[in-house]
Amino acid sequence: MTARLRVVEAGPGLSLQDLGRPGQLGLGLSPGGAVDGDALLRGHALLGNSLSSAALEMAGLGGKFRVEGQSRLALTGAMMRATLNGEPVHSDATYAIAKGDELWIGPATSGVYGYLHIAGGFQADAILGGCGYHGIAGLGRLLGPGDVLDAHDDPAPEMPPMTIAATAVSTAPIRVMEGPQTSLFPEDVRARFVATRFTRSAKGNRQGVRLDQDGAAFATGGQLKLASDFIASGDIQMTGDGTPFVLLADCQTMGGYPRIGTVLPADLARIAQTAPRGELNFRFVTLEEAEKSWKSAEARFETFRKAVTPLVRDPREMRDLLGYEFISRPFDD
Repeated sequence: MTARLRVVEAGPGLSLQDLGRPGQLGLGLSPGGAVDGDALLRGHALLGNSLSSAALEMAGLGGKFRVEGQSRLALTGAMMRATLNGEPVHSDATYAIAKGDELWIGPATSGVYGYLHIAGGFQADAILGGCGYHGIAGLGRLLGPGDVLDAHDDPAPEMPPMTIAATAVSTAPIRVMEGPQTSLFPEDVRARFVATRFTRSAKGNRQGVRLDQDGAAFATGGQLKLASDFIASGDIQMTGDGTPFVLLADCQTMGGYPRIGTVLPADLARIAQTAPRGELNFRFVTLEEAEKSWKSAEARFETFRKAVTPLVRDPREMRDLLGYEFISRPFDD
């Protein structure tokens, strides 16, 4: 029987996501995909899924789900309170699930975007090369109670519980590369930008997040007279009042606000996963440093695959303990 997950209750930002739709900028479509791409890849690696698999993205709050069929699941990304049939579920580990099981995923205790993965990945029709929800483009939709998600076949049903080491949370400044409009900002404004400790605003979504601060605005002369041109995720736009916005996965592809720089892809998820009122600061890097930081999705996926190890379980928490054979059989003569 194909494993299914039925949505009983849904958080406000529940959606299917994969690695997005690269190569569609000519259609005015940004790549989209999971806001935290590494969290998505970590779940694929844990379960033995393919690089192109789809998972559920949860923004701040998960939901309640009922399992139909037998499979395995994993949670990655933001730390979220979760239980399976009332027992705690921890992030970055795999769990066996069976028909009738109930999974509850509550609010995030650290981070913003969490990911629910199922072995084989969720089934969904691809549109323009991807199956994820892209709100600004009107592709896909948010999920709600009553939705049923089928999964592909489990690629490794006999695999024991696995885990992957948690990624250390960096407190280093977010790395920013200069762009074609950086020089429009006076040198003292750029210096003040680097010296400022920003607060992640509560105003944010998959398109971008606002950064608040107590000092003067980050304006540049004639900024409202700029012609619109190409923009991309990671760009730091200064709005008309000089407030910075960092663009994320579902950003538009054209814009006229000046950009002081672009966050390196390797650091962008840190901004998305910073909870409201969390602090952020930035530093500019050279082109050479930016190039050294870049790794393809394939390379990152392979790194995560190598980091997956069997989960050492506490016997006191093993509901299936009696199902294991602990006495070895004698060898035949």
